[in-house]
Amino acid sequence: MLRWLIGGGREPQGLAEKSPLQTIGEEQTQNPYTELLVLKAHHDIVRFLVQLDDYRFASAGDDGIVVVWNAQTGEKLLELNGHTQKITAIITFPSLESCEEKNQLILTASADRRVIVWDSDTGRQVQRISCFQSTVKCLTVLQRLDVWLSGGNDLCVWNRKLDLLCKTSHLSDTDLSFVTGSHIGELIIWDALDWTMQAYERNFWDPSPQLDTQQEIKLCQKSNDISIHHFTCDEENVFAAVGRGLYVYNLHMKRVIACQKTAHDSSVLHIAKLPNRQLISCSEDGSVRIWELREKQQLAAEPVPTGFFNMWGFGRVNKQASQPVKKQQENATSCSLELIGDLIGHSSSVEMFLYFEDHGLVTCSADHLIILWKNGERESGLRSLRLFQKLEENGDLYLAV
Repeated sequence: MLRWLIGGGREPQGLAEKSPLQTIGEEQTQNPYTELLVLKAHHDIVRFLVQLDDYRFASAGDDGIVVVWNAQTGEKLLELNGHTQKITAIITFPSLESCEEKNQLILTASADRRVIVWDSDTGRQVQRISCFQSTVKCLTVLQRLDVWLSGGNDLCVWNRKLDLLCKTSHLSDTDLSFVTGSHIGELIIWDALDWTMQAYERNFWDPSPQLDTQQEIKLCQKSNDISIHHFTCDEENVFAAVGRGLYVYNLHMKRVIACQKTAHDSSVLHIAKLPNRQLISCSEDGSVRIWELREKQQLAAEPVPTGFFNMWGFGRVNKQASQPVKKQQENATSCSLELIGDLIGHSSSVEMFLYFEDHGLVTCSADHLIILWKNGERESGLRSLRLFQKLEENGDLYLAV
């Protein structure tokens, strides 16, 4: 495992990326998603999925339509038509009439320079905003501040009544930060109030000259290998998709604690954290993979090549001798990302996914399809339960006894 992480060992450098961990095989005892259900409604690339409640989600993409689905049965519930060009962003926001979780508004942005607000229960248009001078490429909700943001050439802040806020100086919060990533591999944690930098990381692919990692230097020259395509975070870590790899950045230690530099054959487009220290990722190569973050203990005296330290942010070569104590402390808290599941079903790039605790996973793809990945053991149990219930209703169960 260690040899694969540092890209060294006995294998030739040109084969360093072909790790056995990249092919998990058919026997996937830790992967519960053994059943799939294919949903068809879109006629172009499906780029976005958003969860509405415990059993519903919406999909959108380049065909300009929004489809609302039942995550349990795969039933198509609503089709929302209103945009004239591809949809570029989608979010949910609590309705004005009710703060109940099930009553959600759907906000969609499009290349037609409009944002439409939809009622997720009826599918009707609540409001249409057409004052944008350019395409709105992203939407996000700041729930703690009760506002939502639209971003394109301009950044706009809106309240729940869909009024544009010209000034945001009145917003206050004592503990609010956010994370940004760039195409040159920079990850920055910011303070949302005074815009100061809380932490900075650019050690995902360190382009500094090294004696034993010439192949790694060559890869660093490609911008796609260091581009941060997506990230998510919890209270402890930031999980970043960098090029084809996955990196775990600890917010307390302010350094990378685990990585898989070639987690997929192509760029990783979306990642999310699952329960039980698990991580899921999808890629342009059409695969969806499940990883587990495991702690590992490393001996301070273990011989490690020079490139290992630069990758984990331990410092340059000329600083290693002067920092033995720090190096030993950091080595003692390293982790690894182990591949435990590989979901193959799409024939093209998988754009993103949703995780439903009870109903499994939902993925969308450039092949125009949506797939519901079901927990096979759970679905088998539910089918057996429904069968016994039907037999009991008809009286056949007591007759058999």
